[in-house]
This record gives sequence, structure tokens and C-alpha cells, in this order.
Amino acid sequence: MPFVIKPSQTLLFIGDSITDTGRRAAEAPLGCGYVRQIRDLMVAKYPAHQIKVINTGIGGNTTVELTDRWTEDCINHQPHWISIKIGINDIHRWLRAFEGQSTGPDDFALLYDRLLTRIQKETKAKVILVDPFYISTDRHEDSFRSQVLKHLPQYLKAINTLAKKYQTRHVKTHRVYQTLLERYEADQFCAEPVHPNPSGHLVIAHAWLKAMGW
Repeated sequence: MPFVIKPSQTLLFIGDSITDTGRRAAEAPLGCGYVRQIRDLMVAKYPAHQIKVINTGIGGNTTVELTDRWTEDCINHQPHWISIKIGINDIHRWLRAFEGQSTGPDDFALLYDRLLTRIQKETKAKVILVDPFYISTDRHEDSFRSQVLKHLPQYLKAINTLAKKYQTRHVKTHRVYQTLLERYEADQFCAEPVHPNPSGHLVIAHAWLKAMGW
């Protein structure tokens, strides 16, 4: 499969802190994570493509916050490609019962579907869905980490269904990390299960590029 992003196209990344990675502060405008790594690797391999990359990730976001800013931070850019990575904050707040901010699996699926419907109706963009992940193997029944791992598959199932419905590219990062954790310690990729270190971001970048025909 050839690389599907064509010369002079615009690629927009949107999501939570894993996409943000300081892009609104010292690491502006792309952050210091997988978004910048993807841009740099595309430049290195396809210097003539001159692909425009936009990062509108904001730390702490759920599908609720994406809904609130979808017009300005996604639709109005009218990119050729939209890459969405969202979900870990949804499940965290649901498990911790944040008042008024709880996004269970059913609500998550509904809100995500509405976001994708708007893309389909209001843009000509192609879509890449990036799975939320949890870099842990903790299955102890009393731990919060085990609860995340127990319920995360419901969110992943919703994304898989949406990827098929809207015929998007689908980057299954949780599966990639869980395979790596069969051979490596989690600390090699992440000091805690949510926010990857540079090596962990490279895992995302590699999986993303592979899904795009790198």
C-alpha cells in the first residue's frame, strides 16, 4: 500500500493531552509527542510532499469537550485528513464518577458518532481513528488500573464499530502496547499508564504511519 497522504495536503490532529503535548506553550505549534514525530518522519521520507500539519489537541479533553469546540478546532480548518485520538479521559471520569462529566461507553459512542457525522456532512476529509490505550498489565481486582483495563474494551469496541461505519483508517494503539508489554516493562514507554515518554510516542507514530502506508 502506498503512502496515502498526498503532496500539499493538510493533516489535522485533535484529541487530549497525548496529542497536545505542550503545543499551546513551549512546544508550540505541534507539541513534543507523536504529532511532531509523524511530521518529522514525513519530512524526512517525503521532503517534496510539503504536508501541512495542524495540532489542536487539548489536555484533559473528552468527547464532551471535543463536541464543544468541534466547529472551530476541526471543521473550520477543512483539512484533507483528520486524526482523532480521544477516550482515556472519558473512561477515567466515568470510573471516578465526575459529576456532570461522566461519559460511559454508550454516551462515548453516541458523542463520537455525532463528531464523525459532522465531518462527513461538513468536510471532504478522510478520517483516522486512534484508539485510547492504557500502558499497564495490572489485573489486581482492587486497583483502579485494573478497572480501566476491564472497561476499556467497551470503548475500543465502540471505536472499531465507528471505524467500520465511516470507513476510516484505524490505529489500534492499545493492542500494539499490550503486545509490547509481553516483552518490555511499561516504564520503557510510560512513567504512568496514560502519558507516554518519547519512546512511547514513537510507538504511536510508528503505528499511525504504518496504517497510512508508510
